[in-house]
Amino acid sequence: MNPKKRAEIFRRLKEHNPNPTTELVYRTPFELLVAVILSAQATDRSVNQATAGLFKVASTPEKMLKLGERRLRSHVKTIGLFNTKAKNIIKTCGMLVEEHGSKVPEDRAALEALPGVGRKTANVILNTAFGQPTIAVDTHIFRVSNRTGLAPGKNVVEVERKLNKFVPNEFKKDAHHWLILLGRYTCVARKPRCGSCVIEDLCEYKHKTED
Repeated sequence: MNPKKRAEIFRRLKEHNPNPTTELVYRTPFELLVAVILSAQATDRSVNQATAGLFKVASTPEKMLKLGERRLRSHVKTIGLFNTKAKNIIKTCGMLVEEHGSKVPEDRAALEALPGVGRKTANVILNTAFGQPTIAVDTHIFRVSNRTGLAPGKNVVEVERKLNKFVPNEFKKDAHHWLILLGRYTCVARKPRCGSCVIEDLCEYKHKTED
């Protein structure tokens, strides 16, 4: 795919959705961090349902530590892997209080040192909470990047590297959200809805559908 076509893809995505953002509900970088940790292998909807009650009683690292792991588990038990996630969140809160003045760090290395935070989660936090032009590659973005020909790669690291290289700078800050929404609602896994896609004529997928 040539640079002109890539630029047009993002121009259309921006025109269609000028101010994209995450579908996770949060008010602060800390709440976003907790929500993203919980969202691994879970839907944003299920996370939002759980955090609606959780954030009313524990919206800071100190309050989360006071809540404790057992009560945290009761708030998030509807989410997959909730035992491990609860344990990681409590450990992360301890580190935030002890090492970062209860603030979520704006540094990748510091974020990835937190329990339950990998490269993808760090990218989401850096981009969504702090406005950095990072691109977190999840299953949706991996699929869209390969299927469209935008940034094909054999693994998420390769796709992320290519997206960082190929996405024009003016679109990089919002690219993550545009691509994840495209993959979640239009370029779906089983049968993509090509007929309703705003970039259908630019996409290089060979098995387009009429839906």
